[in-house]
Amino acid sequence: MLLIFVLLNLLLFVAREVWDAASEEFEEASVVEPIPCHSHNDYWRKRPIYDALQVGCIGIEADVWLYGTELYVGHNKWSLREKKTFTNLYVDPLVRLLEERNVDLENSTQQSPRGVYEASPEQTMVLLVDLKTGGPETWLQVVRQLEPLRERGWLSKVVDGKVHYGPITVVGTGNTPFELVAEDPTYRDTFFDAPLLKLDSHNFNPTNSYYTSVSFKKAIGTVWFGDLSEAQMTKLKAQVKEAHSRGLKVRYWDLPAWPISIRNHIWGVLIREGVDILNVDDLKGAKKEWDLRGWPRLTTNLTVPA
Repeated sequence: MLLIFVLLNLLLFVAREVWDAASEEFEEASVVEPIPCHSHNDYWRKRPIYDALQVGCIGIEADVWLYGTELYVGHNKWSLREKKTFTNLYVDPLVRLLEERNVDLENSTQQSPRGVYEASPEQTMVLLVDLKTGGPETWLQVVRQLEPLRERGWLSKVVDGKVHYGPITVVGTGNTPFELVAEDPTYRDTFFDAPLLKLDSHNFNPTNSYYTSVSFKKAIGTVWFGDLSEAQMTKLKAQVKEAHSRGLKVRYWDLPAWPISIRNHIWGVLIREGVDILNVDDLKGAKKEWDLRGWPRLTTNLTVPA
């Protein structure tokens, strides 16, 4: 019995130490000034969410697979692991982080809850959920598992046609069914990732969609000789203009990644032409370029009191 007692106390001690260290890391990261970058395949990183926070990214991404009633996170079905669930990797850590950020909110004059960044408490963070299994069933389970964030009032939402941005903006992509996202005209707290090349297919607008995305290679083409051609620049400008006319945020994925000099140049072109968020794999590289080039820090929505 004594041995069991000692072991239990040792386990509790280790758990407290791990949690305290994680809390300190989150707190340290939250003071970074946010920048409009998206942590592509965030779940691949050693510390999902935290690595993105450390450089200031305001977008994170989870690929989810529904098996039974559980949502697993991974790039493909062979990479799925029992403990790597949507709740464990994203919902619970965000709840813990936001609870720390809002612990004294009742005694504050601030009208809306604080977001994840202490340096910009009104900045929303986008949680992009990429559905890899059947759309309707998987999406309904995503919506259910967001309840801890919903019940605390931390999700961006649409009430009677008006958008209220909160600390977390959930955006569905991949197999997400647009009809389910947009079905309730009076209240919703999730948004759609509209197809940038098919914006005429539905009435995509800020009350039902947040991003409008597409593969850079598909929409713009391969970059030859280190720069975009005149025809490619014309395409880029037209696509950004069309998206912005609908009030949506432009995101290109499948960006050139090598050589680094060309990648960085393309990043600069996209920022200059009004692309709202950079889809990045190299978080530290993106942070370095932002600091070096003095690119705009924020182009995304801030929270609005409900």
